[in-house]
Amino acid sequence: MKRTGQLTPASNKLIDPVPSIGRQPSVTMQVHAHLRRLILRLQLKPGEALSEKDLSLKLGVSRTPVREAFIRLSEEGLVDIFPQRGTLVAPIRIAEIEEAQFLRDILETAVVKRAAESMDPAVLTELADNLHQQKLILKRKDYDAFWELDERFHHLLCKSASLPRAWRVIHAVKGQLDRVRYISLPEPGHAKLVLRQHTEILEAVRDGDVERAVSAMQDHLQEIWRSIERMAREDKDMFQS
Repeated sequence: MKRTGQLTPASNKLIDPVPSIGRQPSVTMQVHAHLRRLILRLQLKPGEALSEKDLSLKLGVSRTPVREAFIRLSEEGLVDIFPQRGTLVAPIRIAEIEEAQFLRDILETAVVKRAAESMDPAVLTELADNLHQQKLILKRKDYDAFWELDERFHHLLCKSASLPRAWRVIHAVKGQLDRVRYISLPEPGHAKLVLRQHTEILEAVRDGDVERAVSAMQDHLQEIWRSIERMAREDKDMFQS
């Protein structure tokens, strides 16, 4: 029924101020999140060397959490660890993007289907507020903030479907995909299109229209291929088949 400055080890140059690394949550989680953010934003570029020693000194932590963060990033496909050569930021691999997109499509369409079938009114309010914030942020062209709200939107959909672990799986597999998603946001009209697609998804979920919700989510997830095709043409060195 429907319802109505940081230092890059390779170049020794400043990027952003280094945040103070505290003790909660775990130091490894904080280092991992920090490096992941820099990789997604291409502030650490494909092929760039990462020094365990330099990063531990710059972040004010021991080498152990940096090493553990490297391992987690390797599991996400974002860094390559070579025993004799060290650790490098991984190239953007088309094959891994295709796999991530395949898995994300399966999981997120299932999530949005369940959300449309039974939506928690409280989470619906959170989603509506998130969408409102996306509109305000987009007017300022603050793509970093828009990215965070985009992530939160999809996370909330998992929450609304009572599938919190689904988001952890989705987040773990989409590292390669996320780099393309992030760098495509400033493309003319792209962020506005993302916002419009989010609106269509939310309206379908709110109305309890399962078929429309699934279709809207599938259209949204497939949109990234247009950006991938363009970027692959313009910067072939950034991608690997």
